[in-house]
Order: sequence, then C-alpha cells, then structure tokens
Amino acid sequence: MSDERETLELDVVFVGAGPASLAGACHLARLAKQNGLELAIAVLEKGREITSHAISGAVVDPRTFQELFPQDWESAPFEARIEGEKVLWMTGKKALSMPIPPPMNNHGNYVASLGKLLKWMAPKVEAEGVDIFFEFPAARALVENGRVVGVRTGDKGISRSGEKKANYEPGVDIRAQVVVLGEGVRGTLTKQLAEPFGLWQGKNPQIYAIGLKEVWDLPPGRVKAGEVIHTMNWPLGFDNFGGGFIYGMQNDQLIVGLVAGLDYKNPYFDPHKEFQRLKTHPEIAKMLEGGKMAFYGAKAIPEGGWWSMPRPYGDGFLIVGDSAGMLNSQRLKGIHLGMKSGMLAAETIVEALKAGGATAERLAAYQAKIDASWVKEELWPVRNFHQSFDHGLLGGFLQGGLGMVTGGRGWGVKDRLETEPGNERMIPLDTPAGQRLQPAPAVPADGKLTFDRLADVYNSGTAHDEDQPVHLLVHDTSICVDRCVKEFANPCQRFCPAAVYEMVADPATPSGRRLQINASNCVHCKTCDIMDPYGIITWVPPEGGDGPNYGKM
Repeated sequence: MSDERETLELDVVFVGAGPASLAGACHLARLAKQNGLELAIAVLEKGREITSHAISGAVVDPRTFQELFPQDWESAPFEARIEGEKVLWMTGKKALSMPIPPPMNNHGNYVASLGKLLKWMAPKVEAEGVDIFFEFPAARALVENGRVVGVRTGDKGISRSGEKKANYEPGVDIRAQVVVLGEGVRGTLTKQLAEPFGLWQGKNPQIYAIGLKEVWDLPPGRVKAGEVIHTMNWPLGFDNFGGGFIYGMQNDQLIVGLVAGLDYKNPYFDPHKEFQRLKTHPEIAKMLEGGKMAFYGAKAIPEGGWWSMPRPYGDGFLIVGDSAGMLNSQRLKGIHLGMKSGMLAAETIVEALKAGGATAERLAAYQAKIDASWVKEELWPVRNFHQSFDHGLLGGFLQGGLGMVTGGRGWGVKDRLETEPGNERMIPLDTPAGQRLQPAPAVPADGKLTFDRLADVYNSGTAHDEDQPVHLLVHDTSICVDRCVKEFANPCQRFCPAAVYEMVADPATPSGRRLQINASNCVHCKTCDIMDPYGIITWVPPEGGDGPNYGKM
C-alpha cells in the first residue's frame, strides 16, 4: 500500500463519457490526424462501463450524428423513427388532445436509449486512437498559476471513517494541455472552477428540472415503437413547470416519465410522488396495465437556456454538453447540442495547438464558434423560454407564445428575462404564505403501477460500497434540525428521488432528531446539490464504478 500518486501525461483529457465528450474526442482525433498532430487523448468515465451512468428521455434530433458519422449514422441503434405523436392536456380524469406546438413537432427525430447510442459510439471513438478509462471519477481540477493543468481522480480503498483499507490506491494526477469538462449536469469540476474563473459572471443562474423515468415491459402488441406522447397540466398543475412523456420503444417496451422544474415554491412538492401520480391517470394506467416496470432512473436537466450558460472556456479548459447548459428546454432536447459542442471544442483545440498552445486567448475562440454555429441559431430564439414560466403555466404560455413571434424576446423584454436560483424560491413554511401550503395527497405504492422510492432505486441497478466516505457532503447538519424542519419541513426527503435523505429519531441530540444519509441509494441525479434551500449540500463522486447501472435506459 503506497501513498505515491501516479502521474499520467496526456495532451487532451475529456471528463465524462457522455455524448458530448465522445463526439468531441472522436472529432478531435480525426482532426489531429488531418493536421499532422500527434495527440494523446483520453476520456475519463466514473462508471463501470460506457452506459452505466447514461440516462436521457430520449427523443433524439439526429443532426449531429449525421455530421459526425455521415457514412453510417443510420446504423446507430435508434429505437424507431417517430411516426406518430400527441400532446395531451391532462386533468385528473381526462386527457384532451391538443394541436402540436411547432417546437414539439418531432418529424424526422428518433426515440432512443442513450446507453445504446453510447455503446455504439465508443468503439468508433477508440478506433480513432482515443483511450477510454472506466472507474476514473475526476474529483478535483489541478490548477497552477491560474491555469487548469489537469485533473486528479478519486482515491480508492478509503473506509467510511476515513482510514486506508488494504485495497487503498491514491487517485491519479492526469496532466494535459487541455481539459474538456463534459461531466453532465452540475459537474463537480465545473462547480469547483465557477468562482475562481468567474464562469457565471454577468449570467443568469442556471435553472434546472428533474427528469424521472421508468421503462416498462408490456404485453406483446400493446405499444408501437416510435409513438410519442407529451402531457401538460395534471398532475403538476398551473404553478409547477414541467410535464409527462411517453415513448414507444422496440421489443414491447414503453418509456414513461415526468419532468418537473426545480424552481417550485411549495416545500412540500415531491417530484417522485407526482411521477407516481401521473401513472394513475386512466389514460396512462390503461397503457401500463398488465405490464411490468423494468428499469428506473432520474437526472437533473439544465433548463436555463442561453443566458444561464457559463462562459465555456478558461485558461486550459473548455466546457461541453450538459455541463455547459447545452439544452433546448422548449424542445426538451440536448443530445445533439451536446455532441455539437464537443465537436466545436475539438476544432478549437486543434487550432490553438497549431498556433502554439492552448492559451486562454486561443481557447476563447470556442465561444465564437458556438455563436457562429447552428447551436446559437437554435438556442437564441428560446433563450427566455423557461423563465417565461416563472409566474405559472398560463403566463408561460402567453410569454412563450409571444417569444415565438418576437425572436425570443417576449412581452416587454429586449433580450433577457432575469431570474433567480430555483432553490431560493421555496416559500418558508413559518411565514403567512407558507402556512397556507399543504402537501399533495399521498399516492399509495401498490407495487404494480406505483412504487415507493426504494423499489424504484432497486430497478436503477444502483450499487455502492457501503464502507467508503459518504459522497453527499452536508456542510452543517445542525441546520437540518434547528432551522430546516421549521422553515421547509426538510425538503431533501422529498426532492431526492432515491430516499437518500432521512430524518430519524435520535434521543442523543437536543432536538431528538438527526439527518441520516443513505448514500448507497444515490442515483447520481445531482438534485440535492441543486435544490437544497440553504446550498449546503455538495455532491462529489463516490469511489470509481459505484452508482446506478443505466445500461438499458
């Protein structure tokens, strides 16, 4: 057992093996060969395999697949081309078909499993000479003299009490000319670099939603692959952003899910409960009758749009994909945007290295490439979309509709609707307005149509070594028992979709209660890091390889 930390020298390292990083690494390797550059390129993935932590809806715009793989993109394992779609306005008992808004028209798009797409992409990336390292969670950015020079991966073999076990291995320092951060939503290193590099200076705060998803096995012939349904209103109502989605897959499988904005005001709001309630609607329950829930997952979604995207470059690093806020919240699509951002990052890196080195000034060209590409062309007209719903569903429809005819401005707005962090919008329960708030009715878990959190977590394949440091850091647990219980009724027990946070009786504490963190349940959605009203929770990567197993999601 040695404390000596290994150092690995590379030219470019991509953090996270999602679609943005894989597309970027593939494009970079090709461009390097075309320009006579010999580059050592690697992708670091915290999961056990390429698909472990990959989850999305997903309806995919194939545009970037066509650009990156022009010869064989149609061989990618899409579930089906979208042939039929509906938008339903839901009440508690009825579902009324609505005209499909133009942004939600999915003609030419595909239902897909992100895990299957990444499994198809990974060998193509490796064939270009890129190394993909699994169970390599990037835990810390290495910064020297104001420049990012690499990353440090997490240590292995540390016990829950912080002692070194027999299998202890210190993390590796991976040094590179350029670090590309494609860590997904609320990336650990992106968060570390945000303040010292002023990444959100002059920007709106990022606004998020949580997406919850189950995959169901249905009786033969029940579902047609490529059918898409989106729902509005019930059960979220007029005050909460979001809606449901139902996608037909191959092999008699059906995706059912809910997106809920993480900027809600009622501390009693429970996204997992509302997802279960969605399935009890007669229209949806009828689709699922006789079926079996097979897989579950959840992830946060960056919904803030153009004005909430961080500056995507700094000295020694670039930011791509969900980490950079590359999502069209009006279309609820980001895979194609993330992949394109990875490709633009690759072009920036090659030009910088050919010019003499990846300085901050040269990497700044990445922003100019984004501005000149179809990424901005798509995102600029919807730059205020999510913010339009700050005052409810009807106001959002009005402002969003006006935005469609005013180039994204909306009513009384020049270019930008200001906003505030979603976790600061909860109404304290010890105020007059808060005292009027009530929890929604319970949704009993019957184990057939509806499930409790633990049953869903079981179907996420989540597994963590119990004897390791807790990877959910609560910086002051006294707040949980002294303030949060009175002000917000400990909302971590509700906004977490995996039963990680639990207030339990403890006679040894002055209040008689304490926070228990069931870290082994964590599905890596990052909601707690985002939605805690005090901002005292930090999600950090657990030991490499631990977490959900989303291979079939």
